Amino acid sequence: MHPAAEHSPLGKSSEYIATYSPEQLFPIPRTAKWAELGVTAQTLPWQGVDYWNCFELSWLLPSGKPVVAIGEFAIPADSPNIIESKSFKLYLNSLNQTVFASLGELQACLEKDLSAAAGKPVGVKVRTLAEVEAQGVTALPGLCIDALDVAISNYEQPQPELLRCNPERVVEETLHSHLLKSNCPVTGQPDWGSVVVEYKGRALDHASLLTYLISFRQHADFHEQCVERIYLDLKNLLQPEHLTVYARYVRRGGLDINPYRSTGAISPKNVRLVRQ
Repeated sequence: MHPAAEHSPLGKSSEYIATYSPEQLFPIPRTAKWAELGVTAQTLPWQGVDYWNCFELSWLLPSGKPVVAIGEFAIPADSPNIIESKSFKLYLNSLNQTVFASLGELQACLEKDLSAAAGKPVGVKVRTLAEVEAQGVTALPGLCIDALDVAISNYEQPQPELLRCNPERVVEETLHSHLLKSNCPVTGQPDWGSVVVEYKGRALDHASLLTYLISFRQHADFHEQCVERIYLDLKNLLQPEHLTVYARYVRRGGLDINPYRSTGAISPKNVRLVRQ
C-alpha cells in the first residue's frame, strides 16, 4: 500500500457532506511510487496528463434549482500529488447542495481546489449532457492484440521479463488491449482498463506484450502508477524514438481515470470508450 493511502478515506466509512467542503480532497505524493520505478521529479522520462471524468457532477442555481453536468479534469502527469479517488468523490458530492451564481464561478472553484490538491494547475471543463451524448463512444486506434493465443499462470506482479522484441527491426505501430486489470492497493477492488501503446522503435512481439499486460491482473497499484510502469518497461526494451502509453479505465463511483504518458508533449483527446 502507498504509505499515505492508509490515512485517506478510501476503504473507510465516510460521512456524506452535501455542502461545499474542499477539505475532503486528500492528496497523495507521487514521489514514493516514482522512487520504486527509479525516477524522481527532476528525472521524469515522460510527459503527459491524467484525465478524470466525473459523471455525477451537480450543484444548485441561486433559485434552488439543481443542475447536472459532466466534469473533465486534466491533472498534469508531473504534478507533485495524485488525488485519492474517494476523497475526490466526497469533494464533488459536497457541491450537490451548494449554490453557484454561474458556471464560471463553479469552474473557478473547481480549478482552485483541485490545483491546490494536485500541486499544479488542473484544467477543468464542465460539459452538458447533450455535448457528451453527441460525442458518443470511440474505438481505440491501432491493432487489437486480444485475440492472440497466449498462456500465462502468474498474475501477482507485472513481469517485464515476458516482453520480447526484434532489435534488428524498427517499426512504427499502434497496439491496444482491453485485458488490462489491476487491483486497488487499499480496498483490493478490481480496476478494469484498456491500454494503448504507440511507438517507433524495436519491433515489439505482440504476444509478449499481451502476456505482460495480463500479468498485472492481481497487481495492487493505482491507475497512474500502472501506466507509468508499463511505459518504463517498454521504453527500456524498445529504446524508442517515440513512445506513448495510455489507459482508459472503467469508472467507479462516477469517476474514471485515464493516465497518458509520452516521450514528448501531447495533447490527447479525452474520448469515451464503450466500457466508459
